[in-house]
Amino acid sequence: ITLEILRRAKLAGYTGSKTALYALVAQVRPADTHPVIRFEGVPGEFAQHDFGHVDVRFIDGRVKRVHFFASRLKYSRWVQVTLVPNERVESLLRALVEHFDAMGGIPLLAVFDRPKTIAIRWRHDGTVTEWNSTFAQVVLELGVGVELCWPRRGNEKGSVENLVKWGKGSFFKPRRFLDEADLDRQLAEWHVEVNTKRPSRATDVTPEARMAEERPRLRALRVAPSDLALRFPTVVGPTGNVVFEGVPYSFSPDAIGLSGTLFLYRDRVWIKAGRFEAAHERGKPGDKRTLPEHRAEMLAAVSGKRAKRYYKREQILQLGPVALAYFTEIVHRRPKTWPRDVELLFDLLQAYGGEDLCAAMARAHKARAFGSEYIRRFLHPDAPPTDDATPPEAGAPAGGMCRPSPTGTSP
Repeated sequence: ITLEILRRAKLAGYTGSKTALYALVAQVRPADTHPVIRFEGVPGEFAQHDFGHVDVRFIDGRVKRVHFFASRLKYSRWVQVTLVPNERVESLLRALVEHFDAMGGIPLLAVFDRPKTIAIRWRHDGTVTEWNSTFAQVVLELGVGVELCWPRRGNEKGSVENLVKWGKGSFFKPRRFLDEADLDRQLAEWHVEVNTKRPSRATDVTPEARMAEERPRLRALRVAPSDLALRFPTVVGPTGNVVFEGVPYSFSPDAIGLSGTLFLYRDRVWIKAGRFEAAHERGKPGDKRTLPEHRAEMLAAVSGKRAKRYYKREQILQLGPVALAYFTEIVHRRPKTWPRDVELLFDLLQAYGGEDLCAAMARAHKARAFGSEYIRRFLHPDAPPTDDATPPEAGAPAGGMCRPSPTGTSP
């Protein structure tokens, strides 16, 4: 249309630039308008949920980007905000269940603003064709319906205000914080204020007043936040480990090659593959979680004296840099007899665990006492000395930190 206007203007004698003409057309062109749909929910019907982030400046001048997950019941306007480490599906689901628990139950529908967080593919009309499987499993377990709004389309959300914008303006931006602990403390106080003391601008009463009507309509939570397990398909690898988020978890060598399911709790994992199962403390990147019984099973499955010896040796070295430094000294000081040290160190690993063994190695390294017999005495002071024990060397303490990969334990 603007091209045709420009053509006709030039025929009528216009000699100016097209930019000036286009600017004039933009001023007189009618603005696109879309109707805003506002609707109220009935008690126990809707809850709105969304991620947000904001840069928080502490009093000491530090600036930290804070991620949060917000939930709000449409009828009562009861709100919950939780600080989260990231905007991934695990953070969403754990915060979601915590919020339902704090609200006293589950509404009929949970409305989300960002389909990309929980949906993988959808059509142009917004119909989801592939859900995030972890998200789908949890909402089915909870028994809550899900509705999705397209991002930045506030006219689809009814009467509930923009949660993220409201949370920033109501809490994060007008306040000042000493540190992270003060941020947590003030957030807890803010929940009490906005839910029980401050009337909502939409209803002119506090959310707590309307919760008397809404809470009886909420359905009981089927799983406690501490018992929420996210499910992930997995395979037992050729080394007898199940690797999840970069952390290898030991498993029975008889299950190598089997497909299974990893159940992820907040602080632990439980793995099941066929008739085999294992429970571990949850690890962090760089950890290696190994149960003593799996070491014994793997050792029994390894054939050949030399292969067994090097399997034991590798289990010791995998404890971390302290174990590597200490065992390197043993190999070079006892090039012909270090296999005896491996046997005893592996037995001590099975008996005491990786964390205690690594701590003993750090103490022995500092004392310049190189040999499995010294580690045995550090772990078991009442043990009688062995025949091959020699006095520790004099010298400066060795440097380095003890950072073993802790062994797994059953919860």
